[in-house]
Amino acid sequence: MKIIGIDFTSNPSRSKRITCLHCEFINSILTEKKLDEWSSFTEFESFLCSPEKCVAGIDFPFGMSRKFIENIGWPSNWKTYVSLVGSMKRKDFRTVLDKYKAPRPYGDKEHKRKTDKAAKSLSPQKQYVTPVGLMFFEGAPRLLKSGVTLPGILSGDPNRIVVEAYPGILAKRIIGKRPYKHENPKEQSKGRTKNRRDLMVKILDGYCFNDYGFSVEASMDLCDDPTGDQLDALLCAIQAAWAWRNRKENFGTPLNTDSLEGWIADPVSCAEMSKD
Repeated sequence: MKIIGIDFTSNPSRSKRITCLHCEFINSILTEKKLDEWSSFTEFESFLCSPEKCVAGIDFPFGMSRKFIENIGWPSNWKTYVSLVGSMKRKDFRTVLDKYKAPRPYGDKEHKRKTDKAAKSLSPQKQYVTPVGLMFFEGAPRLLKSGVTLPGILSGDPNRIVVEAYPGILAKRIIGKRPYKHENPKEQSKGRTKNRRDLMVKILDGYCFNDYGFSVEASMDLCDDPTGDQLDALLCAIQAAWAWRNRKENFGTPLNTDSLEGWIADPVSCAEMSKD
């Protein structure tokens, strides 16, 4: 099976590209095949609309929290509210988020989804530092337009499956909170280089086998990228491969998944969600 891992950005350019790692999953082995880097959304959209059968894991939130959606009065249907977001201009979407949180008390400004709480990921309303809210704005409407299937959220082409990935949860499970990447060249230290190599070595040595159920074969060259985008694309591919392994259980979708919010394809956080 063709497995794709994509490290996404809300503003692709020549200096900050969408990173796409093509892999193959055969006999419980995930093998790296090819790396693409896209400097515009055009290439990303072309990939989404390609008829080739695959499972892709993409690193951005596919939905907003139910609390936010209900409070702001958006439609209680993923397809409809994402279509609404897709009709907005970026500046207008940002204004909506800013106006929503401005009068709210500290600690109740940016809400997390159930899957964010389980995975310890950021609120999809967040716009600054790590702008996952803008990633949702640019990514989710493109998923909707492409006609792919999002397990637990949207039925589309059964040959083109896309799941939400979050490389941070897997990286932390392997090397703890040790930093392994940075966009700023001034922060790209030898320590972070070592941490990327340690992370990669553990992946190749089979660290993920117990949780994910398969081995990984990839080049250590992925560690040479100081931004960590290439390594994160591999982590996204690992999560996508886990989803494919669990295709008979709706690709690993937790039973109590909220279709408004979406879910992250990770065995540990999915198990945590299923406890509720």
